[in-house]
Amino acid sequence: MVGEILLISIVLAVIAGVIFSLLGLISGTDETAVMVPITLIVVLLGAPPEGVFAFFMAAVLSKHLTHAIPTALMGIPGDTMATPMMEHAGFLRRMGMPHIALRKMISGGIIGAFVALPVALIFAWVLSPFGEFFQSYSGLIFTIAAIFIGYLSKGRLASVLLILPMAMIYQGISHISASVLEKNLSISFFLGIAIGPMLVDLLIASSRSARPQVTKSEMNTYNLAPDRKAWKGRFPNPFKVLTKKQSAAVGGTALISSATFGLSPVGMTSMMGELVGSRTKGQYNKATSSLAAMNGVTESTYIAETIIPLVAFGIPLSPVALGPAQALFNAPPVYTSDPVNNLHTLLQPIDFLIYGLLGLVIAALIAYPFSMNYARKATVLIMKKINQEAIIGMFIGLVIVLSFYEGGIVGSLVTFSIASVVGLLNKFLGMSVGVQFMIFYGSSWMITTLLGM
Repeated sequence: MVGEILLISIVLAVIAGVIFSLLGLISGTDETAVMVPITLIVVLLGAPPEGVFAFFMAAVLSKHLTHAIPTALMGIPGDTMATPMMEHAGFLRRMGMPHIALRKMISGGIIGAFVALPVALIFAWVLSPFGEFFQSYSGLIFTIAAIFIGYLSKGRLASVLLILPMAMIYQGISHISASVLEKNLSISFFLGIAIGPMLVDLLIASSRSARPQVTKSEMNTYNLAPDRKAWKGRFPNPFKVLTKKQSAAVGGTALISSATFGLSPVGMTSMMGELVGSRTKGQYNKATSSLAAMNGVTESTYIAETIIPLVAFGIPLSPVALGPAQALFNAPPVYTSDPVNNLHTLLQPIDFLIYGLLGLVIAALIAYPFSMNYARKATVLIMKKINQEAIIGMFIGLVIVLSFYEGGIVGSLVTFSIASVVGLLNKFLGMSVGVQFMIFYGSSWMITTLLGM
Protein backbone atom coordinates (compact mmCIF):
# COMPACT_ATOMS: atom_id res chain seq x y z
CA MET A 1 0.00 0.00 0.00
CA VAL A 2 2.79 2.42 0.93
CA GLY A 3 4.65 1.56 -2.26
CA GLU A 4 1.54 2.22 -4.34
CA ILE A 5 0.96 5.59 -2.68
CA LEU A 6 4.61 6.52 -3.18
CA LEU A 7 4.43 5.62 -6.88
CA ILE A 8 1.23 7.63 -7.39
CA SER A 9 2.80 10.59 -5.57
CA ILE A 10 5.88 10.47 -7.79
CA VAL A 11 3.75 10.35 -10.95
CA LEU A 12 1.56 13.24 -9.79
CA ALA A 13 4.60 15.32 -8.83
CA VAL A 14 6.11 14.74 -12.28
CA ILE A 15 2.84 15.77 -13.93
CA ALA A 16 2.69 18.92 -11.80
CA GLY A 17 6.32 19.72 -12.56
CA VAL A 18 5.75 19.52 -16.31
CA ILE A 19 2.39 21.32 -16.43
CA PHE A 20 3.28 24.19 -14.13
CA SER A 21 6.76 24.64 -15.59
CA LEU A 22 5.04 25.36 -18.90
CA LEU A 23 2.34 27.54 -17.32
CA GLY A 24 5.01 29.65 -15.63
CA LEU A 25 6.24 30.70 -19.07
CA ILE A 26 2.87 32.23 -19.95
CA SER A 27 2.65 35.75 -18.56
CA GLY A 28 -0.51 36.67 -16.72
CA THR A 29 -1.40 33.14 -15.59
CA ASP A 30 -2.65 33.96 -12.10
CA GLU A 31 -1.69 31.32 -9.54
CA THR A 32 -5.16 30.98 -8.04
CA ALA A 33 -6.91 30.68 -11.40
CA VAL A 34 -4.62 27.90 -12.64
CA MET A 35 -3.75 26.02 -9.44
CA VAL A 36 -7.24 25.70 -7.96
CA PRO A 37 -9.00 23.91 -10.85
CA ILE A 38 -6.09 21.60 -11.68
CA THR A 39 -5.53 20.61 -8.04
CA LEU A 40 -9.27 20.12 -7.66
CA ILE A 41 -9.29 17.68 -10.57
CA VAL A 42 -6.51 15.67 -8.91
CA VAL A 43 -8.53 15.52 -5.67
CA LEU A 44 -11.82 14.59 -7.33
CA LEU A 45 -10.15 11.86 -9.39
CA GLY A 46 -9.44 10.07 -6.12
CA ALA A 47 -5.72 10.66 -5.66
CA PRO A 48 -4.46 9.75 -2.16
CA PRO A 49 -3.86 12.74 0.13
CA GLU A 50 -0.11 12.11 0.02
CA GLY A 51 -0.19 12.36 -3.77
CA VAL A 52 -2.30 15.51 -3.67
CA PHE A 53 0.17 17.22 -1.37
CA ALA A 54 3.19 16.14 -3.44
CA PHE A 55 1.40 17.41 -6.54
CA PHE A 56 0.73 20.82 -5.00
CA MET A 57 4.27 21.27 -3.68
CA ALA A 58 5.67 20.41 -7.11
CA ALA A 59 3.24 22.86 -8.70
CA VAL A 60 4.30 25.71 -6.40
CA LEU A 61 8.02 25.25 -6.95
CA SER A 62 7.88 24.73 -10.73
CA LYS A 63 5.46 27.63 -11.34
CA HIS A 64 7.58 30.07 -9.36
CA LEU A 65 10.81 28.97 -11.00
CA THR A 66 9.69 29.36 -14.60
CA HIS A 67 7.74 32.57 -13.94
CA ALA A 68 11.20 34.14 -13.74
CA ILE A 69 11.71 33.55 -17.47
CA PRO A 70 9.23 36.09 -18.90
CA THR A 71 10.00 38.43 -16.00
CA ALA A 72 13.76 38.50 -16.62
CA LEU A 73 13.96 37.98 -20.38
CA MET A 74 10.89 39.85 -21.65
CA GLY A 75 10.12 42.47 -19.03
CA ILE A 76 6.59 41.24 -18.34
CA PRO A 77 5.56 39.62 -15.02
CA GLY A 78 5.11 35.87 -15.26
CA ASP A 79 2.31 36.07 -12.69
CA THR A 80 1.14 38.15 -9.74
CA MET A 81 4.05 37.12 -7.51
CA ALA A 82 6.60 38.26 -10.10
CA THR A 83 5.33 41.85 -10.16
CA PRO A 84 7.54 43.16 -7.29
CA MET A 85 10.65 41.92 -9.14
CA MET A 86 10.04 43.94 -12.30
CA GLU A 87 12.14 46.96 -11.27
CA HIS A 88 15.35 45.05 -10.52
CA ALA A 89 14.86 42.69 -13.48
CA GLY A 90 14.34 45.72 -15.73
CA PHE A 91 17.59 47.30 -14.55
CA LEU A 92 19.61 44.17 -15.37
CA ARG A 93 17.85 43.82 -18.72
CA ARG A 94 18.75 47.40 -19.64
CA MET A 95 22.35 46.61 -18.67
CA GLY A 96 22.32 43.68 -21.11
CA MET A 97 22.34 41.05 -18.35
CA PRO A 98 18.87 39.47 -18.28
CA HIS A 99 20.51 36.04 -18.14
CA ILE A 100 22.15 37.04 -14.84
CA ALA A 101 18.78 38.12 -13.43
CA LEU A 102 17.24 34.82 -14.49
CA ARG A 103 19.94 32.67 -12.90
CA LYS A 104 19.81 34.57 -9.61
CA MET A 105 16.02 34.36 -9.43
CA ILE A 106 15.87 30.64 -10.19
CA SER A 107 18.69 29.78 -7.76
CA GLY A 108 17.05 31.84 -5.02
CA GLY A 109 13.75 30.06 -5.62
CA ILE A 110 15.30 26.62 -5.20
CA ILE A 111 16.99 27.52 -1.91
CA GLY A 112 13.94 29.35 -0.55
CA ALA A 113 11.66 26.37 -1.15
CA PHE A 114 13.84 23.85 0.65
CA VAL A 115 14.31 26.22 3.61
CA ALA A 116 10.58 26.89 3.90
CA LEU A 117 9.34 23.30 4.14
CA PRO A 118 10.94 22.27 7.47
CA VAL A 119 10.58 25.76 8.95
CA ALA A 120 6.86 25.86 8.14
CA LEU A 121 6.33 22.44 9.71
CA ILE A 122 8.06 23.60 12.90
CA PHE A 123 5.83 26.68 13.13
CA ALA A 124 2.77 24.52 12.42
CA TRP A 125 3.76 22.22 15.29
CA VAL A 126 4.11 25.21 17.63
CA LEU A 127 0.66 26.54 16.65
CA SER A 128 -1.16 23.19 16.55
CA PRO A 129 -2.34 23.35 20.22
CA PHE A 130 -4.52 26.31 19.19
CA GLY A 131 -6.19 24.34 16.39
CA GLU A 132 -9.47 23.68 18.23
CA PHE A 133 -9.78 27.34 19.20
CA PHE A 134 -9.38 28.50 15.61
CA GLN A 135 -11.87 25.90 14.38
CA SER A 136 -14.46 26.89 17.01
CA TYR A 137 -14.28 30.59 16.20
CA SER A 138 -13.59 30.29 12.47
CA GLY A 139 -16.53 32.51 11.45
CA LEU A 140 -15.40 35.38 13.67
CA ILE A 141 -11.77 34.90 12.62
CA PHE A 142 -12.65 34.98 8.92
CA THR A 143 -14.67 38.16 9.45
CA ILE A 144 -11.85 39.93 11.29
CA ALA A 145 -9.37 38.73 8.68
CA ALA A 146 -11.61 40.01 5.88
CA ILE A 147 -11.66 43.47 7.47
CA PHE A 148 -7.90 43.46 8.03
CA ILE A 149 -6.93 42.17 4.59
CA GLY A 150 -9.58 44.33 2.93
CA TYR A 151 -8.17 47.49 4.45
CA LEU A 152 -4.65 46.53 3.37
CA SER A 153 -5.75 45.73 -0.19
CA LYS A 154 -5.86 48.22 -3.07
CA GLY A 155 -9.55 48.79 -2.41
CA ARG A 156 -8.94 49.99 1.16
CA LEU A 157 -12.19 51.43 2.58
CA ALA A 158 -14.28 50.26 -0.38
CA SER A 159 -13.25 46.66 0.31
CA VAL A 160 -14.27 46.99 3.96
CA LEU A 161 -17.62 48.63 3.15
CA LEU A 162 -18.48 45.84 0.71
CA ILE A 163 -17.87 42.98 3.16
CA LEU A 164 -21.46 42.69 4.43
CA PRO A 165 -23.10 43.27 1.01
CA MET A 166 -20.90 40.55 -0.48
CA ALA A 167 -21.73 38.22 2.43
CA MET A 168 -25.42 38.71 1.64
CA ILE A 169 -24.79 37.97 -2.04
CA TYR A 170 -22.94 34.75 -1.19
CA GLN A 171 -25.60 33.59 1.26
CA GLY A 172 -28.46 34.63 -1.03
CA ILE A 173 -27.10 32.70 -3.99
CA SER A 174 -26.30 29.79 -1.67
CA HIS A 175 -29.90 29.62 -0.40
CA ILE A 176 -31.32 29.83 -3.93
CA SER A 177 -29.06 27.07 -5.24
CA ALA A 178 -29.73 24.91 -2.16
CA SER A 179 -33.50 25.25 -2.60
CA VAL A 180 -33.21 24.08 -6.22
CA LEU A 181 -30.65 21.29 -5.76
CA GLU A 182 -31.52 20.33 -2.16
CA LYS A 183 -27.82 20.48 -1.29
CA ASN A 184 -25.24 23.16 -0.59
CA LEU A 185 -22.68 24.08 -3.23
CA SER A 186 -19.08 24.86 -2.35
CA ILE A 187 -16.80 24.11 -5.30
CA SER A 188 -18.88 26.31 -7.61
CA PHE A 189 -18.45 29.29 -5.28
CA PHE A 190 -14.71 29.20 -4.78
CA LEU A 191 -14.08 28.42 -8.45
CA GLY A 192 -16.09 31.52 -9.32
CA ILE A 193 -13.98 33.60 -6.95
CA ALA A 194 -10.77 32.10 -8.37
CA ILE A 195 -11.48 32.91 -12.03
CA GLY A 196 -13.27 36.22 -11.47
CA PRO A 197 -10.46 38.51 -12.70
CA MET A 198 -9.86 36.27 -15.74
CA LEU A 199 -13.54 36.16 -16.70
CA VAL A 200 -13.94 39.93 -16.45
CA ASP A 201 -11.11 40.44 -18.94
CA LEU A 202 -13.07 38.34 -21.44
CA LEU A 203 -16.32 40.16 -20.61
CA ILE A 204 -14.64 43.51 -21.21
CA ALA A 205 -13.36 42.27 -24.57
CA SER A 206 -16.89 41.16 -25.50
CA SER A 207 -18.48 44.50 -24.57
CA ARG A 208 -18.70 47.13 -27.29
CA SER A 209 -18.51 50.01 -24.80
CA ALA A 210 -15.68 48.54 -22.68
CA ARG A 211 -13.64 46.93 -25.47
CA PRO A 212 -11.53 50.05 -26.19
CA GLN A 213 -9.91 49.58 -22.75
CA VAL A 214 -8.20 46.39 -23.91
CA THR A 215 -7.91 47.01 -27.66
CA LYS A 216 -4.39 47.48 -29.04
CA SER A 217 -3.51 48.98 -32.40
CA GLU A 218 -0.27 47.06 -32.85
CA MET A 219 1.30 43.82 -31.72
CA ASN A 220 3.67 43.71 -28.76
CA THR A 221 7.37 43.48 -29.62
CA TYR A 222 9.91 41.83 -27.32
CA ASN A 223 13.69 41.68 -27.63
CA LEU A 224 15.25 38.53 -26.19
CA ALA A 225 18.90 38.37 -25.22
CA PRO A 226 20.96 35.45 -26.60
CA ASP A 227 21.62 32.38 -24.47
CA ARG A 228 24.78 32.56 -22.40
CA LYS A 229 25.83 29.45 -20.55
CA ALA A 230 28.62 29.71 -18.00
CA TRP A 231 28.51 26.21 -16.52
CA LYS A 232 28.98 22.59 -17.48
CA GLY A 233 26.24 20.00 -17.35
CA ARG A 234 22.49 20.46 -17.00
CA PHE A 235 22.09 21.14 -13.28
CA PRO A 236 24.27 24.01 -12.00
CA ASN A 237 24.77 24.28 -8.25
CA PRO A 238 22.52 27.14 -7.02
CA PHE A 239 25.02 27.93 -4.24
CA LYS A 240 27.67 28.55 -6.90
CA VAL A 241 25.33 30.73 -8.97
CA LEU A 242 24.78 32.91 -5.89
CA THR A 243 27.49 34.45 -3.76
CA LYS A 244 27.78 33.39 -0.12
CA LYS A 245 26.19 36.65 0.97
CA GLN A 246 23.30 36.19 -1.46
CA SER A 247 22.74 32.60 -0.33
CA ALA A 248 22.62 33.79 3.28
CA ALA A 249 20.16 36.54 2.34
CA VAL A 250 17.91 34.04 0.57
CA GLY A 251 18.00 31.69 3.55
CA GLY A 252 17.30 34.49 6.02
CA THR A 253 14.40 36.03 4.12
CA ALA A 254 12.90 32.58 3.49
CA LEU A 255 13.10 31.87 7.22
CA ILE A 256 11.41 35.17 8.15
CA SER A 257 8.69 34.94 5.52
CA SER A 258 7.89 31.35 6.49
CA ALA A 259 6.78 32.60 9.91
CA THR A 260 4.44 35.33 8.63
CA PHE A 261 1.78 33.02 7.23
CA GLY A 262 -1.07 35.51 7.60
CA LEU A 263 0.40 38.28 5.45
CA SER A 264 0.19 38.94 1.73
CA PRO A 265 2.75 36.91 -0.28
CA VAL A 266 3.19 39.79 -2.71
CA GLY A 267 3.68 42.21 0.17
CA MET A 268 6.25 39.95 1.84
CA THR A 269 8.11 39.52 -1.46
CA SER A 270 8.35 43.27 -1.89
CA MET A 271 9.28 43.86 1.76
CA MET A 272 12.04 41.24 1.83
CA GLY A 273 13.46 42.59 -1.44
CA GLU A 274 13.61 46.07 0.03
CA LEU A 275 15.24 44.72 3.20
CA VAL A 276 18.00 42.95 1.26
CA GLY A 277 18.46 45.85 -1.16
CA SER A 278 18.83 48.39 1.65
CA ARG A 279 21.74 46.38 3.08
CA THR A 280 23.57 45.91 -0.23
CA LYS A 281 25.90 48.45 -1.84
CA GLY A 282 26.13 49.00 -5.59
CA GLN A 283 23.20 48.91 -8.01
CA TYR A 284 24.27 45.63 -9.65
CA ASN A 285 24.75 43.80 -6.35
CA LYS A 286 21.53 45.31 -5.01
CA ALA A 287 19.52 44.14 -8.04
CA THR A 288 20.93 40.60 -8.14
CA SER A 289 20.72 40.08 -4.37
CA SER A 290 17.18 41.44 -4.19
CA LEU A 291 16.00 39.26 -7.08
CA ALA A 292 17.46 36.11 -5.54
CA ALA A 293 15.85 36.85 -2.18
CA MET A 294 12.51 37.89 -3.65
CA ASN A 295 12.08 34.78 -5.76
CA GLY A 296 13.05 32.72 -2.73
CA VAL A 297 10.26 34.46 -0.82
CA THR A 298 7.72 33.68 -3.55
CA GLU A 299 8.43 30.02 -2.83
CA SER A 300 8.66 30.26 0.96
CA THR A 301 5.45 32.26 1.41
CA TYR A 302 3.42 29.89 -0.74
CA ILE A 303 4.80 26.81 0.98
CA ALA A 304 4.48 28.20 4.52
CA GLU A 305 1.04 29.75 3.98
CA THR A 306 -0.17 26.37 2.77
CA ILE A 307 1.48 24.14 5.36
CA ILE A 308 0.99 26.13 8.59
CA PRO A 309 -2.82 26.51 8.49
CA LEU A 310 -3.20 23.04 6.93
CA VAL A 311 -1.15 21.20 9.57
CA ALA A 312 -2.00 23.37 12.59
CA PHE A 313 -5.68 24.23 12.06
CA GLY A 314 -7.21 22.43 9.08
CA ILE A 315 -8.99 25.58 7.95
CA PRO A 316 -7.72 28.09 5.36
CA LEU A 317 -6.40 31.01 7.41
CA SER A 318 -3.87 32.59 5.04
CA PRO A 319 -4.06 34.32 1.64
CA VAL A 320 -2.50 31.30 -0.08
CA ALA A 321 -4.71 28.80 1.75
CA LEU A 322 -7.74 30.82 0.69
CA GLY A 323 -6.49 31.05 -2.88
CA PRO A 324 -4.23 28.61 -4.73
CA ALA A 325 -4.24 25.97 -1.96
CA GLN A 326 -8.01 26.06 -1.54
CA ALA A 327 -8.57 22.51 -2.82
CA LEU A 328 -6.33 21.05 -0.10
CA PHE A 329 -8.77 22.33 2.53
CA ASN A 330 -12.15 22.22 0.85
CA ALA A 331 -13.04 20.01 -2.13
CA PRO A 332 -16.45 18.46 -1.40
CA PRO A 333 -17.30 15.67 -1.19
CA VAL A 334 -13.68 14.55 -0.71
CA TYR A 335 -12.31 17.28 1.59
CA THR A 336 -14.22 19.69 3.82
CA SER A 337 -13.17 22.43 6.22
CA ASP A 338 -16.45 22.51 8.18
CA PRO A 339 -16.30 19.96 9.73
CA VAL A 340 -12.57 19.53 9.24
CA ASN A 341 -11.95 16.46 7.09
CA ASN A 342 -9.02 17.17 4.82
CA LEU A 343 -5.25 16.72 4.72
CA HIS A 344 -5.13 18.03 8.30
CA THR A 345 -6.89 14.90 9.56
CA LEU A 346 -5.70 12.45 6.90
CA LEU A 347 -1.93 13.01 7.13
CA GLN A 348 0.60 13.07 9.95
CA PRO A 349 3.26 15.82 10.20
CA ILE A 350 5.93 13.37 9.03
CA ASP A 351 3.82 12.71 5.90
CA PHE A 352 3.84 16.41 5.08
CA LEU A 353 7.62 16.41 5.37
CA ILE A 354 8.20 13.27 3.29
CA TYR A 355 5.74 13.95 0.48
CA GLY A 356 6.36 17.68 0.49
CA LEU A 357 10.06 17.01 0.07
CA LEU A 358 9.26 14.48 -2.65
CA GLY A 359 7.25 17.06 -4.58
CA LEU A 360 9.94 19.72 -4.23
CA VAL A 361 12.76 17.41 -5.32
CA ILE A 362 10.90 16.21 -8.41
CA ALA A 363 9.88 19.74 -9.36
CA ALA A 364 13.47 20.91 -8.91
CA LEU A 365 14.74 18.12 -11.16
CA ILE A 366 12.30 19.21 -13.87
CA ALA A 367 11.94 22.99 -13.63
CA TYR A 368 15.44 24.01 -12.53
CA PRO A 369 17.49 22.54 -15.42
CA PHE A 370 14.71 23.44 -17.85
CA SER A 371 14.81 27.10 -16.75
CA MET A 372 18.60 27.25 -16.74
CA ASN A 373 19.21 25.57 -20.10
CA TYR A 374 16.16 26.15 -22.30
CA ALA A 375 14.69 29.46 -21.13
CA ARG A 376 15.14 31.37 -24.38
CA LYS A 377 13.99 28.57 -26.69
CA ALA A 378 10.91 27.92 -24.58
CA THR A 379 10.05 31.63 -24.44
CA VAL A 380 10.24 31.99 -28.22
CA LEU A 381 8.01 28.94 -28.68
CA ILE A 382 5.42 30.20 -26.18
CA MET A 383 5.30 33.71 -27.64
CA LYS A 384 4.98 32.48 -31.23
CA LYS A 385 2.67 29.50 -30.80
CA ILE A 386 0.60 29.97 -27.63
CA ASN A 387 -2.31 32.42 -27.49
CA GLN A 388 -2.81 33.85 -23.99
CA GLU A 389 -6.54 34.38 -24.52
CA ALA A 390 -6.85 30.71 -25.49
CA ILE A 391 -5.20 29.69 -22.21
CA ILE A 392 -7.63 31.90 -20.26
CA GLY A 393 -10.55 30.43 -22.19
CA MET A 394 -9.30 26.91 -21.50
CA PHE A 395 -9.21 27.47 -17.74
CA ILE A 396 -12.62 29.11 -17.70
CA GLY A 397 -13.98 26.13 -19.64
CA LEU A 398 -12.33 23.77 -17.15
CA VAL A 399 -13.94 25.64 -14.27
CA ILE A 400 -17.38 25.46 -15.89
CA VAL A 401 -16.98 21.68 -16.30
CA LEU A 402 -16.03 21.30 -12.62
CA SER A 403 -18.94 23.43 -11.43
CA PHE A 404 -21.30 21.45 -13.70
CA TYR A 405 -19.95 18.28 -12.09
CA GLU A 406 -20.96 19.60 -8.68
CA GLY A 407 -24.33 21.17 -9.42
CA GLY A 408 -25.28 20.82 -13.08
CA ILE A 409 -26.53 23.94 -14.85
CA VAL A 410 -27.21 25.59 -11.48
CA GLY A 411 -23.60 25.05 -10.41
CA SER A 412 -22.28 26.58 -13.63
CA LEU A 413 -24.62 29.57 -13.28
CA VAL A 414 -23.48 30.07 -9.69
CA THR A 415 -19.84 30.05 -10.81
CA PHE A 416 -20.51 32.50 -13.63
CA SER A 417 -22.52 34.83 -11.36
CA ILE A 418 -19.93 34.85 -8.59
CA ALA A 419 -17.05 35.25 -11.04
CA SER A 420 -18.73 38.25 -12.68
CA VAL A 421 -19.29 40.10 -9.40
CA VAL A 422 -15.91 39.21 -7.90
CA GLY A 423 -14.03 40.05 -11.09
CA LEU A 424 -15.68 43.45 -11.50
CA LEU A 425 -15.00 44.40 -7.87
CA ASN A 426 -11.40 43.26 -8.24
CA LYS A 427 -10.87 45.05 -11.55
CA PHE A 428 -12.47 48.39 -10.76
CA LEU A 429 -12.46 48.70 -6.95
CA GLY A 430 -9.32 46.76 -6.06
CA MET A 431 -11.13 44.25 -3.84
CA SER A 432 -8.68 41.35 -3.83
CA VAL A 433 -9.55 37.70 -4.34
CA GLY A 434 -8.17 36.93 -0.86
CA VAL A 435 -10.72 39.26 0.73
CA GLN A 436 -13.49 37.63 -1.28
CA PHE A 437 -12.52 34.17 -0.05
CA MET A 438 -12.45 35.41 3.55
CA ILE A 439 -15.94 36.88 3.12
CA PHE A 440 -17.23 33.66 1.56
CA TYR A 441 -16.03 31.54 4.47
CA GLY A 442 -17.26 34.02 7.06
CA SER A 443 -20.54 34.92 5.31
CA SER A 444 -22.71 32.42 7.20
CA TRP A 445 -21.48 33.72 10.57
CA MET A 446 -21.85 37.35 9.47
CA ILE A 447 -25.44 36.96 8.32
CA THR A 448 -26.66 34.85 11.25
CA THR A 449 -24.72 36.56 14.06
CA LEU A 450 -24.37 40.18 12.98
CA LEU A 451 -27.68 40.55 11.12
CA GLY A 452 -29.72 37.84 12.85
CA MET A 453 -30.94 36.42 9.54
